[in-house]
Amino acid sequence: MTELKIGDKVTGIYKTGKYIGEITDVKPMHYLVKVLAVEKHPQQGDLHSPKDVDVSLFHERKALAFREQTNIPKNMVKLYEGEILEYKESLVLSLEKMEEKLKEENSNWAKRSLENVQVLKKDYKLN
Repeated sequence: MTELKIGDKVTGIYKTGKYIGEITDVKPMHYLVKVLAVEKHPQQGDLHSPKDVDVSLFHERKALAFREQTNIPKNMVKLYEGEILEYKESLVLSLEKMEEKLKEENSNWAKRSLENVQVLKKDYKLN
């Protein structure tokens, strides 16, 4: 596999979200990636108990912010050659996709996640 370099546009998976960004540093085990767009919004709830509502804290998971930098393990980063949407547009689309999938799934976890989506929209100032 070819080593990616600073300035490359990439996709990276961080926790349960997927982002499009630019590599700003190369470390032994990670790439430091500056977020430019949201490809997939992070899943709501507890990372260690996915799709479970009966957890001590049902997390409201926000997407990484525009230009926020995060370390992503090298095996979770791939070169990206497509068009990069404006951050806010990508955030809205990723939230809508997540909302559609949650509405199709009739579970307590999906209902609770949909409640989080409404709070997120306010936090992101999308309403």
